[in-house]
Amino acid sequence: MTSRRNFLKNAAACAPASVLAQASSSGQGMPPPSYSIADLPQHYDVDRSVINLENAYWGVMPRETAAAYAENIQYVNRLNSVFARNTLADHTMNAQFDDARASIASLLHCDTEEIALTRSGSDGLQSLIVNYNLLKPGDAVIYCDLDYDAMIFAMEYLQERRGAQIVRFTMPEPATTANILAAYEDVLKRTPNAKLLLVTHVSNRTGLVTPVREIVAMARARGVDTIVDAAHGIGCLDVTLPDFGADFVGWSMHKWLAAPLGTGAVYIRKSRIPDIEIAFDNHDVPTDDIRARIPAGTVNFAAFMTIPAAIDFHRKVGPAAKERQLRTLRNRWVDAARSIPGVGITVPDDPARYCAITSFRLRGMHTDAEAERVQHVLLQKHNVHTVARKGVHQGPVIRVTPALFNTLADCDALVRALEAEQNLFA
Repeated sequence: MTSRRNFLKNAAACAPASVLAQASSSGQGMPPPSYSIADLPQHYDVDRSVINLENAYWGVMPRETAAAYAENIQYVNRLNSVFARNTLADHTMNAQFDDARASIASLLHCDTEEIALTRSGSDGLQSLIVNYNLLKPGDAVIYCDLDYDAMIFAMEYLQERRGAQIVRFTMPEPATTANILAAYEDVLKRTPNAKLLLVTHVSNRTGLVTPVREIVAMARARGVDTIVDAAHGIGCLDVTLPDFGADFVGWSMHKWLAAPLGTGAVYIRKSRIPDIEIAFDNHDVPTDDIRARIPAGTVNFAAFMTIPAAIDFHRKVGPAAKERQLRTLRNRWVDAARSIPGVGITVPDDPARYCAITSFRLRGMHTDAEAERVQHVLLQKHNVHTVARKGVHQGPVIRVTPALFNTLADCDALVRALEAEQNLFA
C-alpha cells in the first residue's frame, strides 16, 4: 500500500481538517456545549430575503459543517479512486466511514456495529421494512395516517410482494398521550395476526410526537416487532436510541443533525441483525455485518465523511439546549396563533407531544388545493415560506418548522400573516 505521506507530499493542503486531525471519533473528550443560543443565527449563511419556516425537508448546514464538507469534496475529487479503493495506508475510505458510524454510535448510545450509513432516512427505513424476513403470508403489518409516505409505500409493498395483510388506522385528533396509546392498543388487540408495526416518532405531517417506548413495549408484549421512523426526532429532540427501546430504527442525518444531503443511518440491535435480510444478496461485507443490509453502490463519499463534523456542531450547541431553542421558536408563534379565532393548531399543548414541527389549519380549509393556496398566500403576500401537507385523515395542514438560524422576529412575522389571513376561506 502507498503511504499517504509520500503520495500527498506536494498536496497536503488539499486534505480536510477532519482527515489531518487525530481527534477521537468516539466522542470522548468532547468539550461541553460551547455555543451561545443567542448567537446561533450567526453560524449560518442563509438567504434571508424570504422568511424560511419550512426546515423539516432537510437541515441547513452551519457554516463550519459546510466548510468541512467543501474540504472533503475537494479531497475526494483530487484523490478519486486512490482514496475510494483504500489505497492509502493511513487514511482509507473504510476508516472514514467507520469514524462516521462511531460518531453516531457515541452520540446515540449504541455500538458502532449496530449502525449502518445510508443515502437517506427513507432508504434505510425501506431496507428495514422490505427486508424484514420473519414475515409470512397472512401476517399483518400496521401503520397509521401520520406515517411518512415512503414508509407507507414500503409497508404496502409487503402486501403486494410478501402476501401481508395491511392494517391502517387513524391517529386521534386532538391527540393526547392516553388516546394515542389507546389507538395503538386497539389496533394491536383487533389484529391478532400482526407481526410488524411501523411507528413514527415525530410526524412529518403534523409534528405530533408519539410515546414510542410505550408503544414498542406494547407491541413486543404481543409478539409484534416495531420499526421506528425517527427521521424528525433524532437531532431535534434530546433523545438517544435506548429511549426508544426498539430493535430497528432509521433516520436522516441530513435533517436535524444537518449533515450534508444524501446521508442517513439505521440501527439494528446486534442480536436482531439476522432478522433483516441481506440487501440484494450483498456479500461485499460479511453476512453477519449490519452493512450487508444496505444496498451496495457508490455513495457521496464526502458527505459521509462530514458526518462527524455535523455531530461536533450538534454537541457544541448541546442537544438539550438545541431542543429548548427549537421549542422556544415554535412556542413563540403557536402560543400567539392559538388565540387567533380562524387558526387551529393540530398538536396538543403537552410538551411531550410536540417538538419544533407544528402544523395548523385555517378555518374552512378542507381540501389539498385550499392548503396549497394558504402556502402560496403566506409566501406571496407575507414573504413567509411554509408547506402544505396532505394525507392526514382529518384534513390537510400547513406545516411550520423553525430552525436554529431563525429568529423570534421570523415567528412574529408568521403570526401577523395568520392574523391577516384567518378569514381566507370565510
